[in-house]
Amino acid sequence: MTAETHDTTPRQAPDWLWYGGVLVAGAIWYALYTHLIPFSEWATALFPVARDSHTGEAIAFFIYDVPKVLLLLTAIVFVTGVLRSWFSPEKTRAILAGKREIWGYPLAALLGVLTPFCSCSSVPLFIGFVSAGIPLGVTFSFLIAGPMVGPVGLGLLYGLVGWQVATIYLVFGFTIATVAGFILGRMKLERYLQDWVRELNTGGPGSDLPDEQLTMVDRLKIGVEQVREIVGKVWIWVLVGIGIGAAIHGYVPEAMMLRIMGGEAWWSVPAAVIVGVPMYTNAAGVIPIVEALLGKGAALGTTLAFMMSVIALSLPETIILKQVLTLRLIAIFLAVVAAGILATGFLFNFFL
Repeated sequence: MTAETHDTTPRQAPDWLWYGGVLVAGAIWYALYTHLIPFSEWATALFPVARDSHTGEAIAFFIYDVPKVLLLLTAIVFVTGVLRSWFSPEKTRAILAGKREIWGYPLAALLGVLTPFCSCSSVPLFIGFVSAGIPLGVTFSFLIAGPMVGPVGLGLLYGLVGWQVATIYLVFGFTIATVAGFILGRMKLERYLQDWVRELNTGGPGSDLPDEQLTMVDRLKIGVEQVREIVGKVWIWVLVGIGIGAAIHGYVPEAMMLRIMGGEAWWSVPAAVIVGVPMYTNAAGVIPIVEALLGKGAALGTTLAFMMSVIALSLPETIILKQVLTLRLIAIFLAVVAAGILATGFLFNFFL
């Protein structure tokens, strides 16, 4: 009697199917993106409200921005997911550990801009950097730039408010991350790390890095997985952010917005930072709000200060960092970054 054996290994799709699938998905994405305006106008007309009313404006804003942001987010996350296959946390740590400290700050900020690490990765990255012997200030430059000036936020900012604002945000965000990291590094704050972090052994950086040879199809799979994971987590915040933006766009009078967030009110910048810190959202959620604020005439500096504070000084991320930082170090970190954000807001409101 012979026993039949069955191969239970799942069959892998051929490479050509992956390449073709990406091309087809890209064509569908482009077709959807270029028809958003007629779709939003058609959908808004289905509601029993006047198109030029407050409610009509809010509905049109919401229906147009929801698919727009989700389409942009999907494309950006996919591309950055593919890039992430070349910039793993281990490789990033190895690159930073091998540089002189003075060059480490801008390099760390640049890597934070290029690599799509979300705020939930802050704690393991921080531990890994410290255990590799990377200076604390250099680590802070990376952690500031990562969530505040990451590729997802920049891509959405470019798609929604234009390349000029996105470029300005990139330059000032990069500068804040570099300068704040340098200042924190000069302050010699290692003694304010949690005891268990300071006691970590500092092994040689990159000595245990796996030699992974990924094919292009493997990288495409990583991009698809990133879309499934990240978009699946943040879509609800996209809806919340766009909902707030739609309410601002449709109902908040321009005169009121100019009084609160206009360049003439000196207190508008610190008020925007104070309001932004406790908000629990991310780039995908806050950028539609920024779009609506700018559309209502809010000052650019105040609006950018609000956006930076929401992303870089969010309360939930601060709570997570409490696992590795003492309260004193967290307070110093928040003060230095907030000072940079305030300076950015005041400079823009003064010169523009």
